[in-house]
Amino acid sequence: MKKINFVALDSSTLQWLRQVLMERRSESEAAAELYRGVEELISGQLDSLMLEPGSSVSVPANDGLTCGDLTIHARSRQVLRGGEEIQLTPKEFDILYFLARNRGIVFTKEQIYQAIWEEDYYTTDSNIMAFIRKLRKKIEPNPDAPEYILTIWGIGYKFNDKL
Repeated sequence: MKKINFVALDSSTLQWLRQVLMERRSESEAAAELYRGVEELISGQLDSLMLEPGSSVSVPANDGLTCGDLTIHARSRQVLRGGEEIQLTPKEFDILYFLARNRGIVFTKEQIYQAIWEEDYYTTDSNIMAFIRKLRKKIEPNPDAPEYILTIWGIGYKFNDKL
C-alpha cells in the first residue's frame, strides 16, 4: 500500500531546500523539475508541490487496500466492489481512502475535513455528512445499513476494522 504524507514547509525551509538544490546540481531532469517546483513555491506561483517516485524507483505493484469485498487502489484511484469498478469523485475517493487506511479510528467531521481539504474547518457539518451519504450510496451494498463507513453517534465516522 502506498502511503502519502503531507508536509507543510515554512519559507526558511524552502529557502534551505532551494540552496541545497543549487549547490548539488544534478544533471537529471527530475532534479531540474524539483528545483523549478521549489522556485515556483517560493514565488507564489504554486500553492503546493507533490512528489512521487519515478518509473526507475521500485514501487510495489500491488497497492490495493482490501476491506471485505471492497478494494481501493491508491495509485490508480480506483475502487472495486466484488470486482466491479465504482466511480467516485476525487473528494469521495480521498475521504474513502483516508478512512480505510485508518481503519477503526474514529474521526470527527472536522478532522476528516482538515485531512482531506488541508485547511481550517469553515463549513457546516452537513458538508461532510453529504459526502459520506453519497459515498455510502456508491460503495455500500445497503446504504441504510452501512458495513464499511460506520457512524459513531455524537462523534463522527470510522471505517469498519472488522472486515
